[in-house]
Amino acid sequence: MQHRTLGPDLSVCALGLGCMGMSEFYGPHDDQESLAVLRRAVDLGIDFFDTADMYGPHHNEELIGRFLADSGAPIKIATKAGIVRKPGEYARTIDNSPAYLRRACEDSLKRLRIERIDLYYIHRVERERPIEETMETLAGLKREGKIAHIGLCEVSAETLRRAHAVHPVTAVQSEYSLWTRDVEAEILPTCRALGVGFVAYSPLGRGFLTGRFQAGSSFEEGDFRASLPRFAPDNAAINEALVEEVRALAAAKGCTPAQLALAWLLGQGDDIVPIPGTKRCRYLEENVAATSLTVSASESAALDHALSTLPVSGERYTAEGMKGVNA
Repeated sequence: MQHRTLGPDLSVCALGLGCMGMSEFYGPHDDQESLAVLRRAVDLGIDFFDTADMYGPHHNEELIGRFLADSGAPIKIATKAGIVRKPGEYARTIDNSPAYLRRACEDSLKRLRIERIDLYYIHRVERERPIEETMETLAGLKREGKIAHIGLCEVSAETLRRAHAVHPVTAVQSEYSLWTRDVEAEILPTCRALGVGFVAYSPLGRGFLTGRFQAGSSFEEGDFRASLPRFAPDNAAINEALVEEVRALAAAKGCTPAQLALAWLLGQGDDIVPIPGTKRCRYLEENVAATSLTVSASESAALDHALSTLPVSGERYTAEGMKGVNA
């Protein structure tokens, strides 16, 4: 697989692997199946896994740590801290205090069974705390050799500029896909002006862009999409028109809607690394095949024109979740 560079020198595969769903949020999980997906990912050339301490909580890092210990695969690990949850509860608080981040980093290192985290993100920014203080804490962790690169999630362009002035930020991670393009207005141009890479999560619109969901689709127990506004029946019925456009162009191109959505995103710039998540080998293989596709300028223009007439209905998170966006 081709590689891309985040920031000045973090080389990773062009398509990473989001591991969150192997622990929660998308229905039941099966550790043995997840380990098989991780093994297959390595076989396919993926060397960039994305996780967070709050996935599980903690289960996801422990799963990846188990895989790394057993396989010895040379994987670059990105993990995150800043969202605090109690086991068995979704209710959360944001904590970017120096004491918490230091403790969280040490705990992540132990769960992952590694000596240094390749890319350490602030999962959500604590709005009441100066970002300069948070960056000083992360810079200290880097000087101590516990992390190699610093990242921020779902930040505003202003926050990124302030953070980068304290210490270089290697990557910003935010949602980006054919139905979530807010970052194109300010954050992507700011990343490019500063030389910061961009990691795109939910590049398949949490599965909606694949065409697997329609208005009235049912979800397994524990699947948080059932609570998301865009998946609510009335909004999903409107958003199906967008998926139909993707499906039509994919059919003409001889690929799946998921592959078209990923190929389009990969074509938005060599500084962008999508991290689609899956807990099934067949979807992993489908996603990786998208790296061999190219969306031409005319195809991209046609897609942009079609989608510009189809507004997306519904917020991407609940009101509580949206509080952490663009901080």
